[in-house]
Order: sequence, then C-alpha cells, then structure tokens
Amino acid sequence: MLRFICCGLLVAGVAFAQTNTVQFTLEPEQPKVAPGKAVRLRLSAAIEKGWHLYSITSPVTATATRIVALDDAAVTITRVMQQKVEAKFDPVAAASTESYEEKAVFLIDAVLKSDVKPGPVDVILQVRSSTCNDKICIPPRRKLITGTLVADGSAPDAGAATIPDGFVEAKAPSAAAPAPAAFPGPSPTAAPKDGLLGFLLGAFGWGLAAIFTPCVFPMIPFTLSYFLNREGGLRQAAVFCLGIVILFTAIGLAASALLGAGGAQSLSSNPWVNSVIGLVFFAFGLSMLGAFEITLPSGLLTKMNAASEGGGYLGSLLMGLTFSLTSFACVGPFMGALLAASVTGDKLQPAMGMAAFATGLASPFFFLAAFPSYLKKLPKSGGWLVRVKVVMAFFVFAMMVKYFSNVDLVLHWELLTRERFLALWVVLTAMPGFYLLGWLRFEGIGKDEMVSIPRLLLGILILGFAFFLLSGLFGAPLGEIDAYVPTSTRAAASPGGGTGIVFAKNDLPGALARAKAEGKQVFLNFTGYTCTNCKLMKANMFPRPEIAAEMSKFVLVELYTDGSDAVSEANLKLQEDTHKTVAIPYYVILDGDGKTLRAFPGLTRDPQEFLRFLKG
Repeated sequence: MLRFICCGLLVAGVAFAQTNTVQFTLEPEQPKVAPGKAVRLRLSAAIEKGWHLYSITSPVTATATRIVALDDAAVTITRVMQQKVEAKFDPVAAASTESYEEKAVFLIDAVLKSDVKPGPVDVILQVRSSTCNDKICIPPRRKLITGTLVADGSAPDAGAATIPDGFVEAKAPSAAAPAPAAFPGPSPTAAPKDGLLGFLLGAFGWGLAAIFTPCVFPMIPFTLSYFLNREGGLRQAAVFCLGIVILFTAIGLAASALLGAGGAQSLSSNPWVNSVIGLVFFAFGLSMLGAFEITLPSGLLTKMNAASEGGGYLGSLLMGLTFSLTSFACVGPFMGALLAASVTGDKLQPAMGMAAFATGLASPFFFLAAFPSYLKKLPKSGGWLVRVKVVMAFFVFAMMVKYFSNVDLVLHWELLTRERFLALWVVLTAMPGFYLLGWLRFEGIGKDEMVSIPRLLLGILILGFAFFLLSGLFGAPLGEIDAYVPTSTRAAASPGGGTGIVFAKNDLPGALARAKAEGKQVFLNFTGYTCTNCKLMKANMFPRPEIAAEMSKFVLVELYTDGSDAVSEANLKLQEDTHKTVAIPYYVILDGDGKTLRAFPGLTRDPQEFLRFLKG
C-alpha cells in the first residue's frame, strides 16, 4: 500500500544512461541484388553484459526498438521480424517488457529500389533503441546503421522469403513516428519480479478499503436484501459484482488509451498536468468535508436505476453499474492514486489495476450473499463512516500539496519550499488526529461524545506521524519520505544538517576555479528538481557520517538538468556532450582542470559501494 501512496504523490524521476551499450551491424543475406527485387537484411545487436535491449513489440512503447528506412534510402522495408521473446516484469521500467540480453537479431525484408544504379550500394537504416541495466536506462536514441550490397541486374531473384524458426513478424513502424518525450527510469519503489502481482494485490486492498466509506458501506444491507429476496440470489450477486468490475475496468482501459503505456511519466515534470491533478484532489477534499457534493447527472442515474428494477440478470448487471457510479464521490481519490501508480507500467496495467480494485470493492457483496448470516455481524452505519470521510479528506489535501509542489519546483517559483511544504503536511496530518480525539469540530463527532479506544489509538498514530514530519522542519532526516519533499533551502544543505554538505548550484566554472585554488577535486552531481532517486541519495546517502566525511574533501556542485529553463538545457547538453549520458542521478569526480577521473551512475543503497567511488 505504501508503494501506491508514494506513487500517487509523485511519479518517480526520470533516469538515463550511457549510450554505447549496444552495437549494431547490418548485412544483406545475399550480396548481389537486382534493382526492384527483394533482399533480406540481417541486423545484429551486440549487447554489453549486464544490459538488455527491448524488442520491437515490447509492451512499453517508450522503450521499444524501432527500425525504419528513411525516404532517401536505397531500400523500402516490407516486413520486420524479431527473435521470439517472452514478456516479463522489468524492475527498472516497473512494467512488463520484452527484452534481449547479450545479443539479438532482427530480420528485415526489403525491396531494392528500381532506380538504384549498378554497383556497390550503401543500405542505411535508422534504428531507435533503448537499453537498461539494473540501475539506469538509456533514453531512446536514433542511430543510422549502414550495410553494403551490390546492385546487379543479373542477380538471381531470391524469391518469396519465409519466416525462419525462432522468429516472429513485428509490424514495421512508420518513419514519421515521433520518439516519446518521456522515458521510464528506475524508481526507489521499483517492484521485484513479482511486482505486478504485488501491484494487483495492493489494488485489491484499495478496493476493500473503499468499502468503509459513507457512499458504499450503507448500501451493503439494502443491496443484499435485493439479492436474498430473489430466486438465484447468489448468481444475481455475482452478476451485480460483474457490473462493478466492468465499469471500473472500462475506466482503466480509457486511461490506457488516453495516456498510453508510459503516459504518466509527464506527471513528474509537466506543470499543467500537475496543476490539473492538484485541482482535482482539492475538489475531492472539499467535497469530503461537506462543502459540496460531487454527483453524476441525476438523469443518467435515474435511467440506470429504473433499468435495474426490471429484474433478472440484466437488472443485476445494471444495478452493479449504477452502484459504481453513485459511489464515485467516495472512491474517486482511491482511483486517482491507483491510476497514477498504474499508468507508468504495462499498457494494460491501468485496466488490470482497476479490475483488481473493483474486485476488492465487490467481493464483500458476493461473500455476504453466499453467507448471509454474517450480515448481522457487520457494524451498523453511523458516525464512524462520516469520520472516515473527514479523515480521508485531509490526506487527499496532502496529495494535492505534493502535485502543486511539482509545479513550484519546475517553474522555480520557490513558494513551496521544504519548510513550507512540511509545515502544510504537518498541519494536514495533525488535523485528522485532532479531529478523531475530539479537539477539532467536524461532522461525525458529537460535542460530548466519548472517545472510543479505536478512535484514540488511531488518533495517536496519526498525530505521531505528524510529529515525525515536524522533526523535518528542524533538520531531522525523514528517511524515504525525503524523496518526496522539496530540498532544504538552508544554504542548499542536505536535510541531515551539520554534515558540511553544501552544494554550489549550477556553477561548475566557479567550483572548478575554487578546486584549483584549494588543490581539491570536484564532486559534480547531475540532478533534477523532481528526481526522486536524486532526493533519496541526497537525503539518505550523503548525510551518513562516513560518506559526509569523505565528501567534505571535495568542492561540491550540482547541476539541474530537468527544468524548463535555459540553464537546465545547458546543463543537460553539457552532461550529454562531455559524459555521453543524460542519467540522473549521475555523479562525476573532476580534477581542477575539469578532467573526468571517475563516474557513478544511478541510485545505490549500499554505502560501501558509494564510499569506494568517492575514494577512487
């Protein structure tokens, strides 16, 4: 569950890597080809050990390999084939992907253009590819790969080519297809190999949690009485649950169609997207506090409710759809966080996640229909349901603050500094604790109502978390939470405080001049405003005593590369030109003349590994 909360607050920062991890060679299978005739080309990829290359049909389209012939090429592609490969979960891309290790072969059926002059001909194909290791990924890059054949009018016709064993046809993409603007990089919460199963189990848990909301829980007795008083009640309940699953799965499919397999990557840096999501959560929070009610058009609900009264299985199905629509006001925040966590993965992951969520939401109805005696043991609806809604409202507001913080970071407004951000989070997490203890008056708790033991324990737990966040205002590290909080404004120091870790910002020439004057080396940190892995390193690795002591020997400078300003663009170009990478985080040790001594790409949680890098 924590993974989904973190993902709902912030989609992890983008990370990239070096670009020399795969070498392509292109050769024709027949050396001589007559103009206007078919030729089969073999594109071989030698992949560096520890890296993997994605297939053409990989579900995450942002990383899939693309092979095209440009308009002025000597050949026209008619078919592309790739080696058979099974999809499996990729912890770096946090999605199901298809990839090759060590080597890969693609076969391209093409036709040599009829206007090609006799003699040697350069066949040039454009290949766009991405590779990843277990820490970082290379963004999609286009390369021109050249092979040579001889155009000879007397060459025999190769005839119709078949697909060899071990290969499958892959649809050749259009040469005009643009490269994706974003690329999935490693996340601090990247899932293990069973990550998809964990994601679905978490989504199922969200569905169960949504049962205990004021829009859903009171409907349980009424809905079950509808089934139990009809013939085939258990089957009717199953159809009702199917209606719930159908609607929420359709929402997931719509998200897949609108955003694509990697569409939510823009959540981490696009100010417009973050602003809209923040406003949506603001509206949900106000609605939960009773400011207004979010409802769907009454005419639609009336028609669907009337249709469900017709009875039979169709009536039960429509009743399930109507129930889902009427519960939207309470389950919307659950759905928002779930979709934000899911659309960064496989193209069908939003649909699968919503189906799992809906199954969790519907399962108590089916269970109670199968065992109606348990219905009497359910707690009665009452003020506790209103209290659930009020508590949820404050945490929805906390999620809203995170999205607005992303806007602030990218646009450099510096309104939501670390201190102000944490102050808001402290207040928003303390408020539900005060409310549950009866110190804050909202609907659901009477003036003289006694505090029950469950309310007391939950209120203490929530207030304890608020006081933990409060410690961050005074420089205390917050562990993993620091990855989702803006960096401290206090002299650009690490949240650890007292470590001497102070970075110059976007001033490499000044750092080099100081290093040369003091006879030191430069620790260069390529980082990002919304890069989660960068913040994890700065908050949890740099303040460690042994790491901080070693870093104090360097002149420290950080260059931000993910902003929309000219400085970020210049930093990104510098990184790519000098280090052949656009990876963040990416750490480099330089001498006073700017010469690279060693580099360390990506996130690590092993202090000894990072210490070895610092010591060289």
